[in-house]
Amino acid sequence: MDLGLRGKKALVCASTKGLGKGCAISLVKESVDVTIVSRSNENIEKAISNIQKETGVVVSAIQADVTLLKDRKKIIETIVPDILVNNAGGPPPGDFRNFTIEDWQKAVNDNMITPIEFIKAYIDEMIKNKFGRIINITSAAVKAPIDILGLSNGARTGLTGFIAGISRKTVEHNVTINNILPGMFDTDRLTQTLDLGAKMNKISYDEMKSIRLNSIPAKRFGNIHEFGDLCAYLCSEQASFITGQNFLIDGGAYPGTF
Repeated sequence: MDLGLRGKKALVCASTKGLGKGCAISLVKESVDVTIVSRSNENIEKAISNIQKETGVVVSAIQADVTLLKDRKKIIETIVPDILVNNAGGPPPGDFRNFTIEDWQKAVNDNMITPIEFIKAYIDEMIKNKFGRIINITSAAVKAPIDILGLSNGARTGLTGFIAGISRKTVEHNVTINNILPGMFDTDRLTQTLDLGAKMNKISYDEMKSIRLNSIPAKRFGNIHEFGDLCAYLCSEQASFITGQNFLIDGGAYPGTF
């Protein structure tokens, strides 16, 4: 299927690893001019090389921390995208009793305020151009909160509520805003969560991994390419009638009807 994205420009935040990288690869395969972002120049160089090997395309890159105001200004001055994929590293897991005010402030800044600031910067130009696709990578914890991810539960749910309001105001201009809620994907973030879970439950890492795998009906963790392909579809011309939605991609782990 031709997604109608050839020649579009995309900004994919936090995209040298994990789910962000998956989105970047899938968009590149659809002939999108992709700019990746990372704090680490070393990670950028590795990602550019890996993406080129897989797709034959050399992507653009900006070294920046999307969660910092000065770096967001740098990004906004560098690129005006047709497609924005909001992503940032999730806050650390733990017992909520141990979270400080600073922990909460950082979680809200990184996973709620930062994507809202990017949306604010680009939305009017997208409306003017009669095309815009905004994807926010959030978490399955928005749908089914996880006790050790209290910081993520709170901050990402706040973003979800904000998106529910504005996404109905932009769709008439062919500007859609949707959220993708990943479950357990084979990424560095999952390794961190499994390691903490093992320590909290006083079991081995492999035992914790086995427990998590058995909780997923698909009996496997997700991979970044299937996540990226969902992102690419939601950015397509064909998805212009979809907005304000939360797409859970978790191998069937969420047990509810709705």
